[in-house]
Amino acid sequence: MADTKVRQSTPSGGSRRDKLASLEAARKKEQRRRNLSLLLICVVLAAALLAYPVYLAVSDYIARNATLDDLGSSISAAGCDPVAEEPATGNQEHVAEGTKVTYDRFPPDSGQHYPSPAPFTKRFYTTEDRPPVEELVHNLEHGYTIAWYRSDISGKQRRALEGIAKTFSKDDQNPANRFIAAPWNDATDGGPMPAGKNVVITHWYADPNNPGDPTKQQGIRQACVSVSGPALKEFMAKYPYQDSPEPGGM
Repeated sequence: MADTKVRQSTPSGGSRRDKLASLEAARKKEQRRRNLSLLLICVVLAAALLAYPVYLAVSDYIARNATLDDLGSSISAAGCDPVAEEPATGNQEHVAEGTKVTYDRFPPDSGQHYPSPAPFTKRFYTTEDRPPVEELVHNLEHGYTIAWYRSDISGKQRRALEGIAKTFSKDDQNPANRFIAAPWNDATDGGPMPAGKNVVITHWYADPNNPGDPTKQQGIRQACVSVSGPALKEFMAKYPYQDSPEPGGM
């Protein structure tokens, strides 16, 4: 009797190709998904990178076109003390750079100072870039109003003060722009600001008819709890840059 051969079934070549094709299709689908996700992320990042400079430009434009009345607290809400007037000292009394001057009042509104003032185009200083106090006092002698603020002032108040600084042009040929905001550190700058106050506005007054007469010069100051554009506007209107020992100094 003849032997019967048993045939074993094996996967066909077509089935193997179908499986490989299916795996390749799935791989390409996943790759397309990843590429699409990456493209979407790139588009979002590109939009953000383009939008941020626009945001900064718009914010800067709004700040520069704001008025002092728009910024900070109202006068009634600012918690300002009455303006104080005390005899000034230090008219044309220069000390060598690096000398530490001890002032009568903190922050100072007059006194001995360095031979050169701080740059006339800078309106807002931080603790990182603020020049020495003795340099800024020279700016007071040239008719500047300086708003000294606590170095640890709240972010909201600091932003309001930065906005105020931006309302003053960088044009150093226009004396009406003589304003500086500068931080004050009780521990390192010589003495404490008035208790409970976060901003002290200062001006070095001199008789406009005889600015060189030191007997008529006064240190003017007003301490406030919070930043106030309206209070600063009122202060600068009453004590303009012309009424200073050296209003023509540059």
